[in-house]
Amino acid sequence: MVKEKIIAMLAEATDTDAADITLDTQFSDLGIDSLDMTEMAMDLEDEFSIEFTPSPEINTVGKLVEAVEKLVEG
Repeated sequence: MVKEKIIAMLAEATDTDAADITLDTQFSDLGIDSLDMTEMAMDLEDEFSIEFTPSPEINTVGKLVEAVEKLVEG
């Protein structure tokens, strides 16, 4: 569920077909910069009721999904 929701959010934010976004997709490939990531972090916090801080190490969809899943699971 987390993965699907994140991919849908990224697809909407970048006007990209969700089918083209994989766990290996890098944010730079989607045209997402640090400001976009900050906005995405706020959206993730609202969507999943978590506190999320973006970091440079989280640079792919898969790493983002992992980080959010850990926070959701507590």
